[in-house]
Amino acid sequence: MRKVTVYITLKQGVLDPQGKAIQESLNSLGYNEIEDARVNKYIELKVKDGPALEARVTEMCDKLLANPVIEDYRFDVEEDEGL
Repeated sequence: MRKVTVYITLKQGVLDPQGKAIQESLNSLGYNEIEDARVNKYIELKVKDGPALEARVTEMCDKLLANPVIEDYRFDVEEDEGL
């Protein structure tokens, strides 16, 4: 088994209303050093090892996990240590 960690982020220039709300809330609590906040996705998958594992994960990201129009993604594959 392998552990696949997928990181999904909004593309540069895409508005992030949730991040903006976090930034404004932190500012209102006195954390004025916060100039911007972005909310991203972090997904852990436990996957059976196979010959085309990275190609299959790329396919999963393109088809379901990420919206390629507004999001970028990257992933890491490592040995599963009890996900």
